[in-house]
Amino acid sequence: MSEIHIDDVLSELTLNEKVELLSGIDGWHTAAIPRLGIPSVRMSDGPNGVRGTRFFNGVPAACLPCATALGASFDTELIFSLGKLLGLECRAKGAHVLLGPTINIQRGPLGGRGFESFSEDPLLSGSLAASYCLGVQSENVIATPKHLVCNDQEHERVAVSALVTERALREIYLLPFQLALAGANPGALMTSYNKVNGCHASESPELLQDVVRKEWNYKGLIVSDWFGTYSGSEAVNAGLDLEMPGPSRFRGAGLVHAVTSNKVSERTINERVRTILEMVKQAVRSEIPENAPEVERNLPEDKALLRRAASESIVLLKNNDQILPLNPNKKTLVIGPNANIAAYCGGGSAALPAYYSITPLEGIRDRCTKDVTFSQGVYGHKELPLLGDQLKTKDGQIGYTFSVFTEPSSNKNRKAVDILHMKSSSCFLMDYKHPEIHSDIYYITMEGIFEPTESGIYDFGLTVAGTGELFIDGRKLIDNKINQRQGTSFFGIGTPEERGSRYLKAKQQYKVLVDYGTAPTSNLKLHGVVSFGPGGLRVGCCKRIDIESSIQDAVDLAATADQVVICVGLSSEWESEGFDRPHMNLPPMSDELVERVLTVHPNAVIVVQSGTPVKMPWVRDAKSLLHAWYGGNETGNGIADVIFGDVNPSGKLPLSFPEVIEQNPTYLSFRSEGGRVLYGEDIYVGYRYYEKVKVKPLFAFGYGLSYTEFRLTGLAISQPLKALNRIKGEVLKVSVSVENIGPYSGAETVQIFISPPSSASISRPVRELKGFKKLELQQGEKLEVVIVIPVALATSFWDETQSAWVSEAGEYRITAVGTGEQNYLSTGFEISHTREWNGLLGLVD
Repeated sequence: MSEIHIDDVLSELTLNEKVELLSGIDGWHTAAIPRLGIPSVRMSDGPNGVRGTRFFNGVPAACLPCATALGASFDTELIFSLGKLLGLECRAKGAHVLLGPTINIQRGPLGGRGFESFSEDPLLSGSLAASYCLGVQSENVIATPKHLVCNDQEHERVAVSALVTERALREIYLLPFQLALAGANPGALMTSYNKVNGCHASESPELLQDVVRKEWNYKGLIVSDWFGTYSGSEAVNAGLDLEMPGPSRFRGAGLVHAVTSNKVSERTINERVRTILEMVKQAVRSEIPENAPEVERNLPEDKALLRRAASESIVLLKNNDQILPLNPNKKTLVIGPNANIAAYCGGGSAALPAYYSITPLEGIRDRCTKDVTFSQGVYGHKELPLLGDQLKTKDGQIGYTFSVFTEPSSNKNRKAVDILHMKSSSCFLMDYKHPEIHSDIYYITMEGIFEPTESGIYDFGLTVAGTGELFIDGRKLIDNKINQRQGTSFFGIGTPEERGSRYLKAKQQYKVLVDYGTAPTSNLKLHGVVSFGPGGLRVGCCKRIDIESSIQDAVDLAATADQVVICVGLSSEWESEGFDRPHMNLPPMSDELVERVLTVHPNAVIVVQSGTPVKMPWVRDAKSLLHAWYGGNETGNGIADVIFGDVNPSGKLPLSFPEVIEQNPTYLSFRSEGGRVLYGEDIYVGYRYYEKVKVKPLFAFGYGLSYTEFRLTGLAISQPLKALNRIKGEVLKVSVSVENIGPYSGAETVQIFISPPSSASISRPVRELKGFKKLELQQGEKLEVVIVIPVALATSFWDETQSAWVSEAGEYRITAVGTGEQNYLSTGFEISHTREWNGLLGLVD
């Protein structure tokens, strides 16, 4: 494809063509102008894997551990390698632009998309984001940090106004973006759904023009979140370059009219188009073909990297009596609802069909040389497990027949316009297309044969964004068509799961049929949610168990077991885009299961999976506890590697774990009320709050144990130059020696915190993370690490009276923190006089 000469192209484009370029043509592609050699550019989600262009029946992909897991790695080199893998996955999926990373801040534990972001700390978030973007860009793919800004809850996310002080906005919420831009200069930024102080972010001149374009001098693309554009002229004038997805709701003929009526100047249109064309030039340089086919990679080296990422993200929270690592040559009992499922990612736009997924039970069985026994204990699902891969077609294939019609089932003579063989019974129709489907109203049947392996009562579930009925052998079992209820499924446009039950005999075949109509056939009234296409349906099924008997079975087995692993936690059903968590609890009866097993086997190893903090009322009775997040394709292998000591755990918590939700600073002000949410904790997010008010959380930010022991010595710091009038380029060089004095090889993370001077003119946190470095050490090895920190970053706060960063004169305290309660060192440094600055960390003119 020939080089695009932007000035020449701009002079040739008609006004209609310019406007056409400013919005997508479908869910994932920009407009092409073939006569001028402008190709269509493909975008794809997302932050932990490249889904390609299809929510519906998509091509499988590599799935990384969730972002909080990656945050727990504190490893910029690992994140770069994973970003590079994502770039390669983009090339396989024909995508020029990757919609990630997500770098919003977890104000509190309940945010539905909390698992998608790295940390509660802006320095950790921004540093990892920069490495992520550099990795993606090493494959000539454009990275897109998102969502600018304060997209920190799902409740009324398109309507809520985040009321936040300018200081908190700068020091906490914008800083990750500022660091990502300074460190990687990514080719695109995505705006958020919400309002910030009364104005939607996608039409805020203060954010997009004053901060991003002028102060930060950012030249890249600014794209809306999907359906996150709310106006024509206002958004264009504010600086929003590209409206996604297409076809446009607010541009097109309406924007042409706005130009001809002088509501938008043609100069402004040209600025937006120029940015689009610059992005297209970048995409062309990637040599990724236009409208390329989507293929799979799934290479051995990718699997090895994903396994490393899964294991290195795991945080060892307790290990009393050195119970871990376990012995793979002993018989092992594995208990719990998360043992025999692969909770490999959270829900929503971050979710994708993985090439494969390894359950904890599979990982443990693969590693052990002796027998591994499994006991369910309790279920952990919110909705019934998907039925699709438990079905068979008439010709014996695993899965079911998916048939599409233009007429309802009441027309007995209707004929299918499309017939597919499918395995997943969760079908989101956002991007389903067929040449004979011309509207959002159409009808679907799902038909398969279910042959249970055990006799008993089976519960079936049907969730729809639309209308649906489920039949077994022609008899209606579930009606989700009449008297529907509003739920949170399918990004908030669907119903809760409606259930029906029936006694089924083992090895008898039952015909399961679902009759479905798309979203417009429903009478549900939706308010405050984004409508992603024509709807979707989900079908689940599970044999009913007696919970008390099942728990007792697990307890009885545990009482005589050599070693026990309990796997509990959340999954994509509990943590997802579209809704916030109502509480921090584990799924029902999970706590009772853990408590009762611990009474008979106090040395049981507990593995918790979640993307954000959960309540653990049994934690003081537990001797050994691992937090394993959502670990991507290699979830189970990563857990097994740590449990049996093939990998020494090195993860550190990237967010604080409160003991109860009431302990968190956002407890009184998290959800939208009256169309706004007050960020009342101001700059005191996460550990900044707990340390300021001297409240000890259950597990603190940066905490994590190891199987070995480290010791820090020799902390030294180069004093910054004192005679400079400008802070540009001035750095602190922090050096410290790290020695592995324990019995295992392992990785240590040195965290550098800086405390403000006692003479500070404004209230400031007790300390703030300003640098970190991870390094591997063999048993007995000693290494020196040097961490370079810009003085501007190390010392500054945002002064609202001057609309500038201020590095204030005074004596600062620097603390190097390693693994272990007493493993830290402190010293001081002086800033001789106060200076102000603006821009990207004061490092650019």
